[in-house]
Amino acid sequence: MHKFVSIFKNKEIVGRIFFTIMILFVIRIGAAITVPGVRVEEQLAQAMNSGNAIALMDLMGGGALSNFSVFALGVSPYITAQIIVELLSKDVLPALTELSKQGQYGRKKIEMATRYLALLLGAVQAYGIIKTMQNSSYITLTLADNFWTYLYIVTVMLAGAMLTMWLGDQITEKGLGNGISVIIFAGCVRSLPLQISTAFTKWVSQNQGMGSNALIRGSFIFVIYVLALIAITAGVVFFELSKRKIPVQHAGKGGQTASMAKASFLPIKINSAGVIPVIFASSIMMAPSVIASFFSADASQAQWLQIFNYSAMYPMPAIDGNDWSMPWGLLIYIALILIFTFFYSELQMNPEQMADNFQKNGSYIPGIRPGKETEKYVRKVLNRVTCLGAIGLAVISALPVVLTLSGIFGNDTSLAIGGTGMIIVVGVAIELNAQIDGLLAGKSFEQVQGGM
Repeated sequence: MHKFVSIFKNKEIVGRIFFTIMILFVIRIGAAITVPGVRVEEQLAQAMNSGNAIALMDLMGGGALSNFSVFALGVSPYITAQIIVELLSKDVLPALTELSKQGQYGRKKIEMATRYLALLLGAVQAYGIIKTMQNSSYITLTLADNFWTYLYIVTVMLAGAMLTMWLGDQITEKGLGNGISVIIFAGCVRSLPLQISTAFTKWVSQNQGMGSNALIRGSFIFVIYVLALIAITAGVVFFELSKRKIPVQHAGKGGQTASMAKASFLPIKINSAGVIPVIFASSIMMAPSVIASFFSADASQAQWLQIFNYSAMYPMPAIDGNDWSMPWGLLIYIALILIFTFFYSELQMNPEQMADNFQKNGSYIPGIRPGKETEKYVRKVLNRVTCLGAIGLAVISALPVVLTLSGIFGNDTSLAIGGTGMIIVVGVAIELNAQIDGLLAGKSFEQVQGGM
């Protein structure tokens, strides 16, 4: 309570909160405006509740794809471009690697290259989305089906993506948190009240006229559902905050106080890769159907493409006259998440560079020789921690799909809990809390300095 009072007494924080809310309000208005020349069909709303790649793209767009709005692309092209540029700058493309070492000037150049790449990727992605959704009967074009119509719709979607990216930059500069993350956060949070309301209607409201036993049973299931939602959220918070601390000492810095010695450690988060592996995995899973849609509608509807649909069961050849199926899409999805978690964690932490920095700064890990031995030790710890992180990330991401395939919620797949959205919500909430704490600490320091 004291923290809330301190927040509302701080004019800077209140101003940043108000500015962020206003930007999100503008984005929600844009998300409600359907692209001119397009009619959204009822099948799209059903697809958004199925937990497939289209639903994840809607998540990345802050919920704008469900209306095929002018902001339908959201920040997805920018995130993809950012990931690609970051990967290329890790000693893959020498020019980008050199720019990444040139401080503020290099960062500006890399940011400009990222935006140009986002524009190119956005155009390709927009066309792929239009064709995929058109072939799946999610949307219908009300204009002539020709090149100029597609160019017009792609241009409108690109303009919306660039405006969304600019609004995200404004939140980063004048609001709270990282703008891109906050936009995705808002898209995830908007569905939570609806999800709880749907659960209440399904298990409580619909059982009111069916006798006391049905009402008590439905109420009990609803309470269990809410408790499960809280428990999974708490588990994700614990997962996001968990880290392995490697003690670090500094040569020539004797006489440290107990508090300084305690603070000298290298933290390695269990989930150091964040949600990037899930985004990568989902993009790859959706790529075959998008590529197929470039050629023909029949190709995009081919049976073999269902093997990449992680929210469906793939039919297998009958054995002794018995039909059976396998969730190949889900298994491939989980395998990709595991692979990309290890890959991206290695890039993020970079044990070799970390060992070099330790040696240059005169820091070392007690009992471990500087140089190669430090690199091997850090990599070993990172791999062990990442193993737990990869499994946890795969479980959380696959949970809604597993619940959907199990049929626990019947035809209402929107009730499935867990998933990428929850990881994003928790991660951004922790980030916002840390920024507010920093602003409050800065204000307290200024008051102390002023009193002196």
